Amino acid sequence: MKKTKLYVGLSLVAISGLVFMAADHADAPAVTGNANDITDVYAFQGQDTNNMVFVVNTQGLLSPSATATAAFSENVMTEINIDNNGDNVEDLVIQAIRKGDSMYFFGPVAPGTTGVTSTVKTNAEAGKVKISTYGNAPITATQNGMKFFAGPRDDPFFFDLGQFKHILAGEASSFNNPGTDTFARTNVLSTIIELPKSMLGSSSTINIWAETKQKQ
Repeated sequence: MKKTKLYVGLSLVAISGLVFMAADHADAPAVTGNANDITDVYAFQGQDTNNMVFVVNTQGLLSPSATATAAFSENVMTEINIDNNGDNVEDLVIQAIRKGDSMYFFGPVAPGTTGVTSTVKTNAEAGKVKISTYGNAPITATQNGMKFFAGPRDDPFFFDLGQFKHILAGEASSFNNPGTDTFARTNVLSTIIELPKSMLGSSSTINIWAETKQKQ
């Protein structure tokens, strides 16, 4: 793949620690629903406790019919930034970018530049996976000790938006148990990588944030 410089898009979600998540299902009209739109970021210990799993979900609130035609853009790179020394500057990046029917992964590797501009780290290709399609069995790939997935998934985020609005309006003081899942029967496009913790440095704590970056 050719080296390409990319610039940060409008979606940014930040989280810290080893087992946390962040969500953002409402964005500006220029971002909502397109390939730049990050809805969730998850980081958690894998079933193999020597591993970490990173998940970046995009293009939220997809109906089943919309999911069938939703696609990753070849002009948008998903980048997971990892700070492993506590200075809130990325020390490592994991990059994912679509080419044809596959998602290519690079890293974890030191970034060429920090901040809002990035270069695809083609010298640190980690592996690739064929992008799964809606209604078919998910496809995973294992290369270089890492596991990869890219494709549609049921939106795992639970939020009772209706009750939240009642609370804001002073019509209720708490959420219901159980609540109503506003995101039920909607989907997202997921980019997932599982890798050994040893690839992330020796720190017991990491800070991570995810960006989508538009090719310029």
